[in-house]
Amino acid sequence: MRLNEIRFTDAKPIEGYGPGFFRIGGEVIHGPVLAGPDGTLPWAGFDDDAALLALAGKVDVLFVGTGSEIAHLPVALKDSLEEAGLGIEVMASPAACRTYNILLSEGRRIALALIPVTA
Repeated sequence: MRLNEIRFTDAKPIEGYGPGFFRIGGEVIHGPVLAGPDGTLPWAGFDDDAALLALAGKVDVLFVGTGSEIAHLPVALKDSLEEAGLGIEVMASPAACRTYNILLSEGRRIALALIPVTA
């Protein structure tokens, strides 16, 4: 019996992170990043709601990593994401990376918006 791995997206797991950067698919990306079904892209942070809203209908859950510590999303951003029908889970970036990797390995329809950790 032959088993084939099935990929539903171009999403890649998070391989590592450090102060100001993430390593995804062998590439180091400095600053905030968006990872999901369309691949990995730089993200402008909480002011860039258009990139997150473009995920509506493509993912069931958007994980938002808020940096070293968990923080609240700006109310306007949270409201617009919820109105678009996106499920949102907010957590510190290290926890968001771990959760994303686990659910990605299960083939779930997810995306990840990350703010880098500080020292």
